[in-house]
Amino acid sequence: MVTKVYIVYYSMYGHVEKLAQEIKKGAESVEGVEVKLWQVAETLPEEVLGKMGAPPKTDAPIITPDELTEADGVLFGFPTRFGMMAAQFKAFMDATGGLWRTQALAGKPAGIFYSTGSQGGGQETTPLTAITQLVHHGMLFVPIGYTFGAGMFEMEKVKGGSPYGAGTFAGDGSRQPSELELGQAFHQGKYFSGIAKKLKGTIA
Repeated sequence: MVTKVYIVYYSMYGHVEKLAQEIKKGAESVEGVEVKLWQVAETLPEEVLGKMGAPPKTDAPIITPDELTEADGVLFGFPTRFGMMAAQFKAFMDATGGLWRTQALAGKPAGIFYSTGSQGGGQETTPLTAITQLVHHGMLFVPIGYTFGAGMFEMEKVKGGSPYGAGTFAGDGSRQPSELELGQAFHQGKYFSGIAKKLKGTIA
């Protein structure tokens, strides 16, 4: 019995995407789990993205709301904008009204990962405010808690992430996810997939 885990993200400068790729590796390390990366649609015109210095998008497929129903569990990733998820991802969630009406996602486990520009830029408020989306769909929020161990208590190095999920700091855009942050992302993928697999086995 295969457990399908979808990693759905929006990434303007690539930071969230790097976390997504590492989460995928962690998720795939769990036997019997099939993982797929998806992007949400861009809402800004190419001209504006060019002026913002955003690189071209990768070839990860664009997901439609209805495709969420195929997954046994979903990890959502996005950058922050003023302490909340970016508008591009919110636009995608706003398009899931049909799924909400039928509660098609109710009971499915869901996790969150994110990127912020600074240490006070929303490492906790971004996932905290995003949980409302999961609640209205009846999804089961799966935080990582402190299961990452000593890495959760790192004080000497700059490290994104929190008990809510994996995270990174983008800074001015030049900073890339650190080895520790990528390790936390891998852990989240593995941890989440293990729970999704258990839930599917229990329900089945």
